[in-house]
Amino acid sequence: MQTRQAWPDDASAVAGVYVRSWRAAFAGLVPQRYLNAMDPSREESEWRTHIAETRWPSSGVLVAETEAGIVGFAGFGPSQETPAVAEIGTLYAMPEVWGTGIGKQLMLATLTALGQAEYTQATLWVLEDNERAWRFYEAAGWSAGGAAVEDATGGVSLNKLRYRRPLG
Repeated sequence: MQTRQAWPDDASAVAGVYVRSWRAAFAGLVPQRYLNAMDPSREESEWRTHIAETRWPSSGVLVAETEAGIVGFAGFGPSQETPAVAEIGTLYAMPEVWGTGIGKQLMLATLTALGQAEYTQATLWVLEDNERAWRFYEAAGWSAGGAAVEDATGGVSLNKLRYRRPLG
């Protein structure tokens, strides 16, 4: 597996990972009708724009690639609350590679990129009920930072917890 900066031509693969991961990771947490309505072809244009507008190295999208193609990605940029702090907004992998170490390698590559961008701290948000995700992040040195927000994805109220991690 290798990681690299994403390019706009990767948008279709990134959208596919995004939708497949959401459907598997958030089943039972987000309304199924919302997950069923997700469509990679509709997501592709948004990902193409997002990838094209990144300002490497302070923001970007990294992809994890194997001989099978793109199997994961992570997106990051400055926190909206504190621009000197990085925020990982997305980190998703195909369900078939969960538990293989690809997510861990992608996280390490993302933390390296954040360090190269001279961020000293990073944050991310995790659904409170997404035990698999918070176990993954805690094993990687992240800790809940005390902040919580309400999210209305799919028309239901979901609690998200902010996790923090020092860099360097």
